[in-house]
Amino acid sequence: MEPDPLEEFGAAGEFDPVRLPEGELDSIQATVRKLLDRSAEQARQLDHLAAAPGPASLPGFGLPPMSAAAMMPPEPRPILELDGEEYESELDLLTDWVEDFLMPTYGSEVTTASPWCDQWQEHLDVVAWLHALWMAYLQHKDPEAGPAGPFVWHRDFLTHCMAAVRAAGGPLSACQTDPERPSHRLLRGPGRSVRAVARDAETAQAEE
Repeated sequence: MEPDPLEEFGAAGEFDPVRLPEGELDSIQATVRKLLDRSAEQARQLDHLAAAPGPASLPGFGLPPMSAAAMMPPEPRPILELDGEEYESELDLLTDWVEDFLMPTYGSEVTTASPWCDQWQEHLDVVAWLHALWMAYLQHKDPEAGPAGPFVWHRDFLTHCMAAVRAAGGPLSACQTDPERPSHRLLRGPGRSVRAVARDAETAQAEE
């Protein structure tokens, strides 16, 4: 016959009180006090953070608060992917950089071997080249690019871009080759391939 559990723990079904040595009891009480103190300190810190003023209310920060999206710079896009006012605004910024910095600094004399065009904005390939050069310039002059950033821009971007844009047989070869005789002419590019023309004809015939 199995013993009755009630008989093990007392006739009334109650557990006998656990008695700890006095030294262990003091240690447990000290640990509990530390936990309570730490919990109270964390609560005070949370209350302080919740009541902390935003950047706009701090001295020296007079600007209104901005959302995270507004603080992030826009992603750079090739200029030829832009349309309308967005394209015109970007072209104005590019023109300022080319006219005020690039050409006065790196624009060699206009010759047959190194042509230029006062209406370079009409040459879409030149616009694309110079815009890419400008984007690379902004990236490599940033402090995060490190001390070698400007050198990398000169070596990997500036020299190659200017050689392509101002090549004797390049996109500006039919324009100004003499600084005394400004000129502008868009060269005729390659037409559509025979395959593309045939495909367009088939599409037009199917739509009729």
